[in-house]
Amino acid sequence: MDQLPAALERAGNEQSWAVADAISRMLKNSEELHSWRRHLLSACMKGLVAMYSGSKEESKQEVERSMLLRLEELLCVVEEVDPDDWCSLVKTGLKYRYRDETFLKVLNVAIQLLYKKESSLSQ
Repeated sequence: MDQLPAALERAGNEQSWAVADAISRMLKNSEELHSWRRHLLSACMKGLVAMYSGSKEESKQEVERSMLLRLEELLCVVEEVDPDDWCSLVKTGLKYRYRDETFLKVLNVAIQLLYKKESSLSQ
């Protein structure tokens, strides 16, 4: 379980995400769930950065779209990110996907969530 987030960072690893979802369901009412989701959020952002850096064209749109939707879902629950992961995602995403509607939509939602008054990034 400790090694799964690192495996999730590799682009297009849908089987590992299915396992991660199963683990999330198992941890549903446990104290570890928030920590687990933070690891998943970090892995999701790193996976997107790897995808964008490795594939400058939008060739894997469906995989990227599912990752972006997963990112949005995790952000709504966790509401905090590692600043380095966030900076890397924004920089790389805007560099390679500035015309991608799904990326821009999720980026807008993320900005709204992360930069509200109580957020750690807004200080």
